[in-house]
Amino acid sequence: MKVNEVELVISAVRQEQYPDDYLPEFALAGRSNVGKSSFINKMINRKALARTSSKPGKTQTLNFYKIEQQLYFVDVPGYGFAKVSKVEREKWGKMIETYITSREQLKAVLLIIDVRHAPTKDDRLMYDFLKHYDIPCIVIATKADKIPKGKWDKHLKIVKETLNLDKRDEMILFSSETGEGKNQAWAALTKRMND
Repeated sequence: MKVNEVELVISAVRQEQYPDDYLPEFALAGRSNVGKSSFINKMINRKALARTSSKPGKTQTLNFYKIEQQLYFVDVPGYGFAKVSKVEREKWGKMIETYITSREQLKAVLLIIDVRHAPTKDDRLMYDFLKHYDIPCIVIATKADKIPKGKWDKHLKIVKETLNLDKRDEMILFSSETGEGKNQAWAALTKRMND
């Protein structure tokens, strides 16, 4: 998809704040600092529409980015080691769970994983949560540029086996540095938009 028009429509914390224009939505989930914002920026050809930070826990709301008046990327707070209170983390957890389990417009969750390492316990919990609720998932194995090309298959196999990836779910190798996997990711999203 050629992207010219993008806007951050709302940073929501409650259901009544979600956009009501019924466009397809894709949520981006992943541990804190895994590269969700970098993924968004690469997909929409922007340097910094989605704020990136070296500090975990930057995203604290559901950020709805409308793209080309056709779909939304919904950036959700990262899970894992964000330096926030347990109470705050639980609040985020409820907010994310409510959105993911009740949103009709949600076409798939893009689970962003660092391909250099086996998925963490939190990654596995998130994937199992999605499977429990029968929510379509596209695993984005990011940071491909950080490992030699000859080792990509080995790393992808580890991700697939660790998550026990369902045959219905797609996995895409991605790099926000080089653009590896960008066209494949857009193709997967376009297909699901029309499902």
